Amino acid sequence: MRKKPWHHSIKARLLGLFVVLALCIATVFLLGMQRLLQSGWQAYARPLVADYVDRLALEIGSPPDAARARAMTQRLPISVRIEGPAVQLDTTSSAAQKWRADRERRGNRARQDFVDGDDDEPYTGGFSLSRSTADGHQIHFALATPPDAMRSRLFGWATLAALLVLTALAYLTVWRLLRPLQDITAGVEAFGRGRFDTPIPLRRRDELGDLSERINTMAASLHGMLDAKRALLLAMSHELRSPLTRARVNAELLDETPERSALLRDLGEMRDLITSLLESERLGRVGDKAGGHGALQTESLDLAALAREVAAAQGLPLTLQLDAGIGPVQADATRLRLLLRNLIENARRHAADAPQPPQLFLRRETGSSGAACLALGLRDHGPGVAPEQLPH
Repeated sequence: MRKKPWHHSIKARLLGLFVVLALCIATVFLLGMQRLLQSGWQAYARPLVADYVDRLALEIGSPPDAARARAMTQRLPISVRIEGPAVQLDTTSSAAQKWRADRERRGNRARQDFVDGDDDEPYTGGFSLSRSTADGHQIHFALATPPDAMRSRLFGWATLAALLVLTALAYLTVWRLLRPLQDITAGVEAFGRGRFDTPIPLRRRDELGDLSERINTMAASLHGMLDAKRALLLAMSHELRSPLTRARVNAELLDETPERSALLRDLGEMRDLITSLLESERLGRVGDKAGGHGALQTESLDLAALAREVAAAQGLPLTLQLDAGIGPVQADATRLRLLLRNLIENARRHAADAPQPPQLFLRRETGSSGAACLALGLRDHGPGVAPEQLPH
């Protein structure tokens, strides 16, 4: 069976929808919380942070005391950088380099952090809290980079693993929710092949379970109608065989005339028709039990000999084009005999006035897939099907 694309699966599409929905919800939540903090909590905490920074600047003093600044960085998780005519101090060189690079990239523009009231473009550099002393020094404060022991590298992997586990749980939930669809598909395919012995299992009492139950009810109804039709055909066929047999016996007692021959031929056609009906019913019943190709009763068969036998029994002039090099094959003789008889009868009805007799052929050919195969058929030279009727 041809593999279907992923978007054909409802489970895959629902899972993708859940993942996209989760990402969208997380994005909207984070953006909303960020905006809430920027618009509300920053303004609320601004005077507290400003007062604390003022106290830190007073503790360092004016002119700034480098020893006090270093002691402060040992006591608090902050970095301090002092610029001025008398004191130059940088407690974190990497932070200072980043701060200088940011300032050069921004064109050496003087910036103020959110404490000073600049909310239009928050500063994202290493130092964002600044104070000026009376003697012309600039003191910049920033949170220090946390040590590696405080930055667990496993946190990111744990978060990713949690997301993967949640995705797997969502997939399992969707798979369990839509599992009845697989049972419905298998059941419908079995019903289409004429196998009504195994109904679709009812796993849950939800909408899909109700659908499975309705399909089972429909299949049971179809099975009953098919059985009724077959019973009617069998009854009619059996009832017709007795009067046909009596009529043929009576016709055999008549004198040899063209009318007698025509009557016997008609009675023979009716007998063959009834035989075909009974044989089709037998094959249909075997197919219900075995399924598919189990209805064929195959045997070793000489196709050329079978074709000559059927052509001779029909009494219609035929041109035989039979490949003599084809050996025995495994085939259903009854089916092939019925097939050839129907083809010859069709040629008798529609090509009786054709300029040349029909051609019964058996030959080797190459199929559409490139594999070798046998072609058995009949070509007549009658009027054929009207072009406007071919699409139908």
